[in-house]
Amino acid sequence: MTGLRERQKADRTRRILEAASRLFRAQGYDAVRIEDIAAAAEVSAGTCYNYFSTKGDLLLSIVSMEVEEVIEAGRALVLSPPSDVARALVELIRIYYDHSLNYLSKEMWRKAMAISIEAPATPFSRHYTQLDAMLSAQVCELLSALKLRGLTRGDLDPAVLGQIVFSALNQLFIEFVKDDAMPMHDLHRASEAQTIALAALMRPQPERMA
Repeated sequence: MTGLRERQKADRTRRILEAASRLFRAQGYDAVRIEDIAAAAEVSAGTCYNYFSTKGDLLLSIVSMEVEEVIEAGRALVLSPPSDVARALVELIRIYYDHSLNYLSKEMWRKAMAISIEAPATPFSRHYTQLDAMLSAQVCELLSALKLRGLTRGDLDPAVLGQIVFSALNQLFIEFVKDDAMPMHDLHRASEAQTIALAALMRPQPERMA
């Protein structure tokens, strides 16, 4: 019975989150009420409030769902990366970007970012920061794997490099979500140019003849 209850709870949670995502995208975050989400998910408003106290909780859970799925999608690449640093990084970043609008609109991303910045001491902001840290850690993990294969310079620290790469891709993503008219292919083009330049600095230098 416990297993059944847990599955039912997980199903209701997923239905509520998917309904919230659809309504936020279609009507805008500020226009949607918890009651609207409950009706779309075919649960009572009370049930919805039991699971999520505020719309902010719902938004953060949607961001969490997005990040968890994208990290899972990137895991296979990290375990078996391409043998070229630039290609490996570009492919991982492309996974992040291509998945980013599955559940969230640009407006939803802006709202989540704004809440995390406006109230840095809140659980929302701390959790949002943790999600960024999870993505940054995966980039570091990829660079560690590439270093073990001798594909990056031995004197470079994958943890530091990963943070630099993530900061660059994250800043470009912020610019992307700020501009409703910017297409995804422009984001990819800008990111690939930066990533290729960074990767060139990471590659082992050929030994010079004495």
